Amino acid sequence: MTQDLLNQARAQATAPDFIQVFDDPITAEGPLSGLTVAVKDLFDVQGYATGAGTAPRTDRPLATRDAAAVARLRAAGAGLIGHANMTEYAYSGLGLNPHHGTPLTPLIEGCIAGGSTSGGASAVARGVADIALGTDTGGSARIPAAFCGIYGFKPTASTIPRDGAVPLSHSLDSVGVLTRDPALLRPTLNVLRDTPLPAADMPGTVIVPQNFGLDDVAPEIVEAFETALEVLAEGGISIRRLSLPFFDRYRALPVWQFSAVESRCHHGAEYDAHRDRLDPRVASRMARAEETDAPGYARTLLARQALADEATRIFADMPILLPSVAIMPPRLSDLEDDASYDRLNLLALRNTSLANVIDGCSVSLPLADLPGAGLMLTGPRGSDAMMLGMAEVLASEL
Repeated sequence: MTQDLLNQARAQATAPDFIQVFDDPITAEGPLSGLTVAVKDLFDVQGYATGAGTAPRTDRPLATRDAAAVARLRAAGAGLIGHANMTEYAYSGLGLNPHHGTPLTPLIEGCIAGGSTSGGASAVARGVADIALGTDTGGSARIPAAFCGIYGFKPTASTIPRDGAVPLSHSLDSVGVLTRDPALLRPTLNVLRDTPLPAADMPGTVIVPQNFGLDDVAPEIVEAFETALEVLAEGGISIRRLSLPFFDRYRALPVWQFSAVESRCHHGAEYDAHRDRLDPRVASRMARAEETDAPGYARTLLARQALADEATRIFADMPILLPSVAIMPPRLSDLEDDASYDRLNLLALRNTSLANVIDGCSVSLPLADLPGAGLMLTGPRGSDAMMLGMAEVLASEL
């Protein structure tokens, strides 16, 4: 990519998808040369302020060096467009932002892009960027990928460094990647990872849970999901519809505690001193940290570890298959009252959060028959190669 082409991409980087546009040059050639990247506004980029989607302020210091993921992309020859919009502190699956505006999906007029990697997903779907560098704490890469008709990958958290990225929940945060072209997932992940992803055998069986993830799903998504299952079965993949006690134990876990408690750990000073500057819906979620105590949170952490260990035993050779999101992209106007917002936010996050809690990896693929809906594969920690391999094979079939 020439600097002129990068500058053309930057000229298209408009609000509300982008909060600020970079002006630094391409400095290297490598496996991502010729590709542009929208950088979520919680990754440090040297010479620019990192806002994490919060209210505009002039007193923020400029980053003195790139976040680890940004540095790896830059060294691989990628052209960095700018900081993409997001939910404040990445604390929502819907992507609304009262400070910078709310990105919309290009697929359905007036409907949201999803979050929290909202601006990056919208930019990729519109063709402004080839890749979005995002995060995924409870679905923040995969929800907007589904809503915008692109691919979203959440890796095992330990495989890509998070240094220089503003945290939400250090227990659940992971770096995420979004692309229009599934062929870009592997080279991008290999640049971001410490070691390249090996080839992996396709599992012969996938599990479709019967006691998690399929209740309250929009009828049109159920229909598209069942059609996709038929395609997979015709391709030789065995579909096992199972009710497992594991999912009942997962549903009993107070997943909300992770982000509520840990966001106060990382952003408590801002919350205490300037709560009036925060998105009220984000502030209300941070306030929930006061609904538990230290022993209660310790029990939640132990229960989470037990579930992650159990998932490694159960799903190592049989990944989980579900709709990425239970709902179609809501209209922005449908989210004006808090009750509707809360209900739809929980539904948006429900299926995707499982991968974060079990410390696993997961990928959302677009369903061509229903723009705005996705098919999601989820595996235990360390099964990244299998998830990516399946996504590459299934992308052409679906």
